[in-house]
Amino acid sequence: MIAQTVTATAIAATPDPAQVARARKTAEQFEASFLSQMLKPMFEGVSTEAPFGGGDAEATWRGFLLDAMAQKMVKAGGIGVTGLVMNEMLKAQENAA
Repeated sequence: MIAQTVTATAIAATPDPAQVARARKTAEQFEASFLSQMLKPMFEGVSTEAPFGGGDAEATWRGFLLDAMAQKMVKAGGIGVTGLVMNEMLKAQENAA
């Protein structure tokens, strides 16, 4: 009887592959958002001059550029935040169950 209980507990503790995929996607989005915020100060002091840059349009689109750069960084391996966040999310879900 105890062996059956342990087996049932072990099965319940095994995360569903779809759940892991959702957690990974959310963690990647979190890391991309974090990186985007970290990149923002790097570009605040960068001046751009005509004819290839500057103006209100560049200031408007710079946030989109930073978001795209951050997403590419995450796809290339990021800085390690994704794995840590994903593990904590899965632990929290496991503890809630």
